[in-house]
Amino acid sequence: MGKRKKSSRKPAPSRQKVPLDTAFTCLFCHHDKSVTVRLDRKEGVAHLVCRVCDQRYQSKVNHLTEAIDIYSEWIDAADAAQSNQAPRRPVASTSRPVPAPASVEEDSDDE
Repeated sequence: MGKRKKSSRKPAPSRQKVPLDTAFTCLFCHHDKSVTVRLDRKEGVAHLVCRVCDQRYQSKVNHLTEAIDIYSEWIDAADAAQSNQAPRRPVASTSRPVPAPASVEEDSDDE
């Protein structure tokens, strides 16, 4: 026969959610915690501002976006601007291969 269960078993401790940072290091002036990110979910816009060098960045947000995501987009946009490329947002991948562009060959008729 098995043992009886204890009726006074304590509940497991709940995990506390650790808040993510909202202040970061500036890419341009290198001051620690001078960049702040404000998310306006109602408007769907995030504002990133450095308090020291007044560098600004603005991006679209959704319900899953956090401050670190906007900071990462800012880093990517700064790298893209430095290498003279347009900033790229991540695109959903597909399992289908991209079709090769049709080559346009002119028919040369000898008459």
